[in-house]
Amino acid sequence: MYNAIVFLPLLGFLIAGIANMLTWRLAPADAAETSGHGHDDHGHGSHAAHGHDDPGHDAHGHDDHHAVEESPHSPGKIRFAEYLTTGLLFLSCILSWVAFINVGFNGATTTVPVLDWIHVGKLQIDWALRIDTLTAVMLVVVTTVSSLVHLYSIGYMEEDPSRPRFFAYLSLFTFAMLMLVTSDNLVQMFFGWEGVGLASYLLIGFWYKKPSANAAAIKAFVVNRVGDFGFSLGIFAVFVIFGQVGFEGIFKEAASKADTTIHFLGYTLPALEVACFLLFMGAMGKSAQFLLHTWLPDAMEGPTPVSALIHAATMVTAGIVMVARLSPLFQHAPNALAFVTFIGATTAFFAATVGLVQNDIKRVIAYSTCSQLGYMFVALGVGAYNVGVFHLFTHAFFKALLFLGAGSVIVAMHHEQDMRKMGGLKSKIPWTYAAMIIGTLALTGVGLPFTQIGFAGFNSKDAVIEAAWASYAESGRLIPLYAFWMTIVAALMTSFYSWRLIFMTFHGQTRADAHTYDHAHESPLPMMIPLAVLSVGAVVAGMVFHHAFITEEGLEHFWREAVSLGEGTKILEGMEHVPALVHLAPFTMMLIGFVTAYYMYIVKPTVPAAIAERNPLLYNFLLNKWYFDELYDWAFVRPAKWLGRFLWKKGDGATIDGLGPDGVSARVVDVTRGVVKLQTGYLYHYAFAMLIGIAALFTWSMLGGTH
Repeated sequence: MYNAIVFLPLLGFLIAGIANMLTWRLAPADAAETSGHGHDDHGHGSHAAHGHDDPGHDAHGHDDHHAVEESPHSPGKIRFAEYLTTGLLFLSCILSWVAFINVGFNGATTTVPVLDWIHVGKLQIDWALRIDTLTAVMLVVVTTVSSLVHLYSIGYMEEDPSRPRFFAYLSLFTFAMLMLVTSDNLVQMFFGWEGVGLASYLLIGFWYKKPSANAAAIKAFVVNRVGDFGFSLGIFAVFVIFGQVGFEGIFKEAASKADTTIHFLGYTLPALEVACFLLFMGAMGKSAQFLLHTWLPDAMEGPTPVSALIHAATMVTAGIVMVARLSPLFQHAPNALAFVTFIGATTAFFAATVGLVQNDIKRVIAYSTCSQLGYMFVALGVGAYNVGVFHLFTHAFFKALLFLGAGSVIVAMHHEQDMRKMGGLKSKIPWTYAAMIIGTLALTGVGLPFTQIGFAGFNSKDAVIEAAWASYAESGRLIPLYAFWMTIVAALMTSFYSWRLIFMTFHGQTRADAHTYDHAHESPLPMMIPLAVLSVGAVVAGMVFHHAFITEEGLEHFWREAVSLGEGTKILEGMEHVPALVHLAPFTMMLIGFVTAYYMYIVKPTVPAAIAERNPLLYNFLLNKWYFDELYDWAFVRPAKWLGRFLWKKGDGATIDGLGPDGVSARVVDVTRGVVKLQTGYLYHYAFAMLIGIAALFTWSMLGGTH
């Protein structure tokens, strides 16, 4: 069963991908060339216009009826790829829920061997699937969201002739993430880790003739290389410390290696601290944490279903899974955990501030993802690993719901993404509106205080905040207190920008052009079914699974050995006794954010513009995302380009080519060209040259003989 869960998406990728390649290879040359995989001459895909998911739009946003040209794929072959990959994902999803029940509630933890892999000296690595509660949770998250995204994409990508390639990429993405969450050792995890990086590159740049999509794909790939370099160094450090990379072995020896030191950069440092710092660097890149976050908003250049998959279930959750999986190591690295807490809290605050002023509907949700990932790392950093994974679990439902709901809005608005050109859509797309409201209620954490009755985020996000306070109360350290206040402030801003999105998109007078607004309509059934399913998850996931995930009994009977208990037990005890004001704080922030957004965008819509005009520096600072892109461009991109240009012009051109093809070899050519002129073909010329030679020889002999 477990092999089927993991490898069914791979099977779908292989079949759809091979069918796609063969179809294009066997297609008539003119059809393959003219269709260009559904891209027009401007470099836009069928859903890709200037910064938008825009079928049939040119760079100026006008209709371009040549954007979608004839494809060599027959409708039957396209449907085959769609239905095959989607069907295999749903089968994998069903099996995942069976595994979740078996492992989580019946205690059937196991290891499934796949094949012998690397046996070199001390390095003994077998390919195996580690099946425990953490794995089961992630199997459910990944396959549920991915299967619904596949179904949603059947409707959303209807006009794109390259759908087989798209569905193949989606299945590859899912397989890579499943390999990551089921890994039994660090090298196998790194395989899945790099796999999701590759798949994200392919999907973000799916419309490869669109320059901005290519740039976004490269940016995501390069930024993640920075984090992955640290992750690979962390794996090397673990092997140096333990002599192995298998989870079972390193977990058993973690306590005995707590005092081990390692020489790093000329210093003698605690070995596990160094290893965990390096490993977390990888998590910062994959999960878009502060300083390595810049790729995440640009990932919106991919089709909207890709955004939902990346932000809800796959790539960005990889860092959370890695830290939770390696919790037995992090428990012995308190400084590394403090750093995890600090970065998570800073990310939660930073991303929320940027989300306040974004106008692209997908970018608002993207920064929300970045902020919520910060919450998860706060929980992991204070030792409440189960709380962090619980927020990951609930977040997958409502964030996928919000992204797919945003996609439905974009389709209804003829692929317009700017919320300033929306408004008044509540009556036009009521079902999408209802789904977006549910997702917003879950994200902002609406529920009844002092109970477990509430939407998904109410149970999980509030638990993160309470865990931060409980850690501070237990230890007296300032980092958890800093995390508490950052997450509290972020909760207020989350509520504000979430309701701002709802009010700007669905309420008030429309700001769209008359033609677009009049023709706005609900999305097709394949897009609405996933919204309905995810809505149920966003409502009940927190209440249904609260007891299993974040209670002391759940730690013992549900989680067991899947995550390190460590400080987590004390944190859970502390969460039971947090002051009433702490318990009420997230709910209060949620209300303040809602009321503020209602006043500014419903009661008095002129207020936001007035505030922006009075505070231009702050507004532009937030609108430009704290100028991180500009800073990195100045500090890294431009120097790298200068160095590359210098090596090209001066190193390769002037030095290598100058001394090589354009230098010595060119002079040789010049000499031979002159020598060739001596070969006239006339006999008397050769006889004359021979006489000159003989005369020179006699002269030399005579002069030599006088000495």
